[in-house]
Amino acid sequence: MTGFFNVYKEAGYTSHDVVAIVRKLTGVKVGHTGTLDPQAEGVLPICLGRATKLADMITGQDKSYVAEVMLGVTTDTGDMTGEVLSRMPVTFDADAIYEVVDKFRGPQMQVPPMYSALKVGGKKLYELARKGQVVERKPRAIDIKEIRVVEFRAADNCFTIDVTCSKGTYIRSLCMDIGEALGTVAAMGSLLRTRTGDFNLDTAVKITQIREAASDGGLAGFLLPVEDVLPFPRAYVSPEGITMAKNGNALPLELVEMPSGYEGKVWLHGPEGLIGLFTVDNTAARLRLEVMM
Repeated sequence: MTGFFNVYKEAGYTSHDVVAIVRKLTGVKVGHTGTLDPQAEGVLPICLGRATKLADMITGQDKSYVAEVMLGVTTDTGDMTGEVLSRMPVTFDADAIYEVVDKFRGPQMQVPPMYSALKVGGKKLYELARKGQVVERKPRAIDIKEIRVVEFRAADNCFTIDVTCSKGTYIRSLCMDIGEALGTVAAMGSLLRTRTGDFNLDTAVKITQIREAASDGGLAGFLLPVEDVLPFPRAYVSPEGITMAKNGNALPLELVEMPSGYEGKVWLHGPEGLIGLFTVDNTAARLRLEVMM
C-alpha cells in the first residue's frame, strides 16, 4: 500500500497518534507531513509505504488555516490551552482590525513560539518551555500569501482570520503579533487547517472512517496515488534503459520518451509500471533519480 490518506485530525489526537493508528491498521510504514497541535483540527496528509519518501515535498507546500485571535490575553503556550499569564484591556475596533490584519500580508520575518517542535541546540522548544526555560529564537522568513478577517465576536474580544501561508509559519505567533500591532496582547483560540497543498477539507476522512474501512477491507478506497497528489508529467524509459533506471543511475535523454523541451520532475514508467521520480536536466541531457518508488 503506497500513497496518501487525507486525514481529518480531530481535537485530542496528536499527529503522532494519527500516524500510530494508521500504521497499526495498514501494517505499512507511515509518516505525516507537518504536525498539528493536539487541540487543532483539520487536514493532516498521511504518507503510506514508499510515499513516505515524498513527505518533504508535501510539507513544503502552502497551507491554509482558520484561526481565532483572542485579544487582551497572553498564555504560556500562546494559545488558549495554556495558563493565562496576563490580561490587558481591549478597545475592540473592527476598522482598526481590518487595517492591521491586512498589513500582515506578504513576506516577513517571524519569531517561532516557545511551544513548538522546532529544535534549538538539539532540544525541541516545547520540551524546554515545559521546564520553564525561555531561549532566544532567531526570526525566520515566512510568507503570508493571503489573510482576511472572516468573523467578529466583539463581546468575546475575538475575531477569526483565514490565512494562507508558506511552510514554517506559526499561526499562534501570527495571532500574538497581530495583538501587539493592535496595541494589546493576544493568544490563539481554535485552529482549523483547511488545506495543505491540494489536500483539503472536502475529501478529508476521520479516524473513525478509517477504522471502519479497515474492518471492512476498504482502506484502498481512501488511498490517493502518488501521481495524483504530485501530478508531474509522465516519462517512459526504453527497454535499453530499464536496468539503469531501476539501479538509480542517470539516464541519457535518448533512452526516455517525454515531453519535448521539458525540464523538471517527471514520473518515470517502465513496462511494469512506475519506477520512480526523476528530474530532467536538459543541460546534461540526463534524467537524475530523486526518489525510487
